[in-house]
Amino acid sequence: MSTVQTFDYSVDLLSALLWQHDNAEALKTIIQRKQDWYNDNQRDFWASWYDNVFNLDTANDFGLAVWARILDVPLAVEVPSSKTKDAFGFGINHKNFGNGNFARGTSGEIPLTIDQRRLVLKLRYFQLVSRGSVTEINEWLAALFGDQGRVFVVDSLDMTFATYFFSFEPDAHLRFILENYDLLPRPAAVGVRYQIQFKPSFGFGVNHLNFENGNFGD
Repeated sequence: MSTVQTFDYSVDLLSALLWQHDNAEALKTIIQRKQDWYNDNQRDFWASWYDNVFNLDTANDFGLAVWARILDVPLAVEVPSSKTKDAFGFGINHKNFGNGNFARGTSGEIPLTIDQRRLVLKLRYFQLVSRGSVTEINEWLAALFGDQGRVFVVDSLDMTFATYFFSFEPDAHLRFILENYDLLPRPAAVGVRYQIQFKPSFGFGVNHLNFENGNFGD
């Protein structure tokens, strides 16, 4: 993940006062009031803007909406109408009354939670700036999901698929993103798929993961 330099938004107007001004109470009052104005309208404004908009880790709803426009990614998933399926209802002769499910009369959208939006934007950002190399993607995955190897990608080396392995069961929110967004980085013209693999398998991973103990994994 890229890092952003630390910004100092403070402005010290009182430093303009010299020792000759120690007894100039009116001047010091003017400068102090100006300092208070800068604290409210300069320092605090930019600090709030950084936390609520610029920083994806802490951005609020407005900030995430701004990033969505910049990165050109929707923060809701379109759901088409399901009028064409046989649904539970009170139509002609109570069609499918004892069998079907409810249907959507019109198309709509499923909005993402704030955590889903944050993840989608981070995935989109890295998708745009990544070179698509396996080492770079795995470093980024470790920063995004924590613990190196918790999620990692393997290149098939034949220009077919980049396979993402999850060492944990993705929850419903993460699965929803994986199934409805094409945001997992990979080399150009290469497909992507993901697998869930709980069992440590024989291999040459970090510290020869399970080298003396496990079996081959599927």
